Amino acid sequence: MVAAIMGFLPSHLGFLRKSSCPSGICDSMVLKQRIRNRRVGIFCRQQMLPTNCLYHGQKDTGSLKVYVISDLHTDYAENMAWVRRLSTVWYRNDILIVAGDVAETYKNFVVTMSELKHRFGSVFYVPGNHDLWCRREGGNYINSLEKLRALLDVCAELGVETSPRNVNGLGIIPLFSWYHKSFDREKDVTGVRIPSLEMACKDFHACTWPPELSNSDVALAHHFDMMNEKNNSAVDEVHKTNFHIITFSHFLPRQDLCPEKRMLFYPNLPKIIGSDFLEARLRSIHSKNGNGSACHVFGHTHFCWDAVLDGIRYVQAPLAYPRERKRRMNGGENWLPFCIYHKGFTNKVSPSYWSEYYSKNKREPDNTDLAPWVARFYTR
Repeated sequence: MVAAIMGFLPSHLGFLRKSSCPSGICDSMVLKQRIRNRRVGIFCRQQMLPTNCLYHGQKDTGSLKVYVISDLHTDYAENMAWVRRLSTVWYRNDILIVAGDVAETYKNFVVTMSELKHRFGSVFYVPGNHDLWCRREGGNYINSLEKLRALLDVCAELGVETSPRNVNGLGIIPLFSWYHKSFDREKDVTGVRIPSLEMACKDFHACTWPPELSNSDVALAHHFDMMNEKNNSAVDEVHKTNFHIITFSHFLPRQDLCPEKRMLFYPNLPKIIGSDFLEARLRSIHSKNGNGSACHVFGHTHFCWDAVLDGIRYVQAPLAYPRERKRRMNGGENWLPFCIYHKGFTNKVSPSYWSEYYSKNKREPDNTDLAPWVARFYTR
């Protein structure tokens, strides 16, 4: 998935890419938005986040540090180069959580995870939608579930963790998930011609599933959620031995971790981003009301996010696509991977564009008046 600083431009949308402004945002629009940001006190992530990179790690080798990242998309040469530029020294005793969308092809997935494992003491992973695409695999997999099994098998060979584990008093729990349309409960935008999900989202064509599973209902989301059942005993062990727990998934567990539809270049985006099963499961792990020791990491939308909702801290730290970073969306790449745990959880949320916006502005899910940049996009 792809996020822009003022809205969302799905990577799947070929009809949007024909625009003379590929990201959906022209430079003048970005400038105007930055001016508005200063007026309302909203800060862009690049202004503050690099302090949490903790590149001074060599000086504090005795303290456990946990870094997070999502949406590496290393089928792009620039992204693979970014992975290879990561230090082979600084992170040797640290943990990296990878919240899905590593690469579209099995070959690039293996190369990427090998590079990461060479740099970090421990690497944890859950699959994203791009990881399960089969369109460039030359018929090597019957369907996306078979490819998923191949990815999990190679993770085991490389020493990449895909199950719950206790690490020095910290519990880390991967959660398998998939999205379903009924996750979206907010009012739909009308009055503009919005492409169908099947036209907009490549998952409907690049992934293949057994006949009994479909994106048209909750079957896929339920199937992936039930994959977590085999880890129930491991989760119980984590609970017995850890006070701090990090859960992580690729998809979103709640809709308020995404901007309102009127803010998005593709207003139907919420129908392909999250799972109610996921929020219920992580709440059962962290307790219904959460606490200061609870954190959930996610990916998929490419919107940086850092917010506490109902007692749980939710974090997204995407590398995203090269064209996004060139426009300094999400603050570029120098603050990544993002450290969320160092002698305990980093105790201050980081100002990310949209989560900071919603910390100051009430969400209006029934307001379907398009934001100015979205309205201009649909009237071009």
